[in-house]
Amino acid sequence: MNIAAASESDYDYIRERDRHLAERLIRSKIQAGEIYMLLHDDGTRIGWMRYGYFWDNTPFMNMLWIDEPYRGKGTGKQVVLHWENEMLEHGFKLVMTSTLANEGAQHFYRKLGYADAGCLLLPGEPLEILFIKAIA
Repeated sequence: MNIAAASESDYDYIRERDRHLAERLIRSKIQAGEIYMLLHDDGTRIGWMRYGYFWDNTPFMNMLWIDEPYRGKGTGKQVVLHWENEMLEHGFKLVMTSTLANEGAQHFYRKLGYADAGCLLLPGEPLEILFIKAIA
């Protein structure tokens, strides 16, 4: 598996699959280097990871998606650790992410050292659990 910064050639792939990102923001996220493409060894796209900044100063992983056939093989862990290392190289000491309480991803993040840091409850939605991790 390879991890590469998304490029303009990934635009359609992201637009067709990432239902949580407004289409008008895709290009700016690509240009800012805030989307990583996950690639099979043969170059096939198998997922993506996207981030932004909580309070404009703390890296926040917004989306990690891996296509079903490639899950459970260490790909998620690999991309999260890659992102954490890049954030550390940029001088950050803390990173954040979140997941819904009814999703299994909460266990994945805890295994990677993320700690519960609070929650958000929106009307009609499951509880959103916020996680933090010190990386320095």
